Amino acid sequence: MKGGFVATQGVTSDIKKRATWSIVMGILTAVLGVFLILYPLATAAITTVLLGWVLIFVGIAELVFALHSQTVGNFFLKVLLGVLYGIVGIALAFFPFEGVAALTVFVGTFLLIYGGVALVAAFRLRPVEGWGWFLVDALATLAVAVLILAKWPSSSIWALGTLIGVAVLMSGISRIMIAGKIRRGAGQVDSTVRRAA
Repeated sequence: MKGGFVATQGVTSDIKKRATWSIVMGILTAVLGVFLILYPLATAAITTVLLGWVLIFVGIAELVFALHSQTVGNFFLKVLLGVLYGIVGIALAFFPFEGVAALTVFVGTFLLIYGGVALVAAFRLRPVEGWGWFLVDALATLAVAVLILAKWPSSSIWALGTLIGVAVLMSGISRIMIAGKIRRGAGQVDSTVRRAA
């Protein structure tokens, strides 16, 4: 039985170590999220420039893929997509503040559509217990969408950066919570094995 205890202790020790590092990464991610929320315009501008460069590279890749097309129609479709990605990417990368304004409208419209679909889904789930959470999600999403679109273009200053910051913050918090639970679970396994040995 002692060999099993040593093996289990080694595994749980490794799990605790990894969970601790995950908690540290979660804390750093949450701090980054707070920083992004505090500087929403810079966050939005940097995100827009990065998205622009990604689209430029995707456009180049589409043009390369067009050269390997089997049919003329496929060739022209890929060339058209490559040029479109490239133009949008250049616009976002080299005109980030105008890009932030355009992306803000896109995000607001997306949230409006998502909120509408979520609202319909919530009422379709109404007899199910907990359907109210779907309703709250839908109403909150619709409220954010209306706020973004009603205050546009001034909402461009805060909307994208704040949403990105909140997403990063929530990612960090969830990482901390999950890693903490794993660490506690490994500790419980460890103590159970010790009592049994």
